[in-house]
Amino acid sequence: MRFNDGQTMTLRAPGGHRVKVRLEVNAKARRLIIRLDERRREAVAVAPSSRQIDAAAAFAAERVDWISTRLQHLPEVTRFEDGETIQYKGEDCLITLEGEGRIARLYPGEPRILSVPGDPETTQSRVVRFLKKQAKAELTKAATRHCETLRVANTGISVKDTRSRWGSCTVDGQLAFSWRLIMAPPEVLDYVAAHECAHLKEMNHSAKFWAHVARCCPDWQRQRAWLRLHGTELQAAGE
Repeated sequence: MRFNDGQTMTLRAPGGHRVKVRLEVNAKARRLIIRLDERRREAVAVAPSSRQIDAAAAFAAERVDWISTRLQHLPEVTRFEDGETIQYKGEDCLITLEGEGRIARLYPGEPRILSVPGDPETTQSRVVRFLKKQAKAELTKAATRHCETLRVANTGISVKDTRSRWGSCTVDGQLAFSWRLIMAPPEVLDYVAAHECAHLKEMNHSAKFWAHVARCCPDWQRQRAWLRLHGTELQAAGE
């Protein structure tokens, strides 16, 4: 059977679980890889070229037991709806539809309260809009500070809903970040900002690059470890 880029196949694990695997071609990939799409709760088999897409399908089939186990251990999805508790800057935040007007407002307390009065059907989109705005503001402040430390300049900062990377830096100095970082502890968001700013000096992950990261964020290893451990929880929120 021949496969195509973007096609989804269903495999059966030894325990009887059905596993969805999406096939994807990525020219930047150096080899066949398997990654998890936490939000779609499926695996992605990545091939470096379309000529290797069949090999990627076979690669996934050989590892179906591992894929099934990883998918079953994904965190539960957190909904952005009335009465749900989400994470905001690493702390609990309760969503409520109570309040006046239609603008989302954050109130201090334990837990914090995020008031999003209005149509319940638009709660999801309005919470995301609020979090994106806060993420843009916090990441802009962090990136500005780190750029000053490293004596570099970026040409723009944006927030996106990326699935595989928390941040990116282009050769022309554009920085992009996942808005979901606003749900992580502030120190984690700060580390990612430092990481991308360091790429403005070194477009690699050499010893020099990590030295630049350390100048901005001395405990970067702890923050990176947190993101590796809890990143799937951030990706599972709001779906």
